[in-house]
Amino acid sequence: MAQRTTISSYAVLALLNLRPWTGYELTQQAQRSLRYAWPKSERLLYSEPKKLVELGYATAHKEESGNRSRNVYEITTEGRHALTEWTSSRTQPPRIEIEALLRLLFADHGSTEDLNRALDELEADISEHHEAIVDLMASYLDGGHPFPERTHLSVLFATFQIEMFKTIERWIEFARDEIGEWPTTQDLGMTPRTEVLTCLLAHDQSPLDS
Repeated sequence: MAQRTTISSYAVLALLNLRPWTGYELTQQAQRSLRYAWPKSERLLYSEPKKLVELGYATAHKEESGNRSRNVYEITTEGRHALTEWTSSRTQPPRIEIEALLRLLFADHGSTEDLNRALDELEADISEHHEAIVDLMASYLDGGHPFPERTHLSVLFATFQIEMFKTIERWIEFARDEIGEWPTTQDLGMTPRTEVLTCLLAHDQSPLDS
């Protein structure tokens, strides 16, 4: 079966354009820099470089490391051309995957306690990511960026992430207050409070600011 490039392929290709990497190094760097915009499993990240080699977008050579050998991947000229074409192509529509939101949408199958627990777990995960980005920015001030010539891109990327985390954290607090007024998750319909929120949203106003 012919190999097909995906967004993950181009993400790995862009990392290879920075410098040669082993499969392990690629996975570590992807988890460090890509997980906040394009989270993928380690298995997928390990398979992408091999796919790029088959497509002619990368090469692989063996490198001895102690008693073991490892593959080192490097971008080719064809790979750079493909990367340039990708950066000028139409982007895919954004997708949001947050299980806690899915739990909220179908919360009438459980209790308010179940829903609040899902929000607690979401808050813990978001807080962890938030702190990680803040710590990463602090390391940049100490010269910790591995590719300092790209700091302007990383910081703008981080700005989006931190603002998104702050918004989610605010929404969690707002959601807890709303759920606190619910006697149950079932069959509440258009309550007076829900009607107020609907009016705000219908006029493109944020209930978080009200």
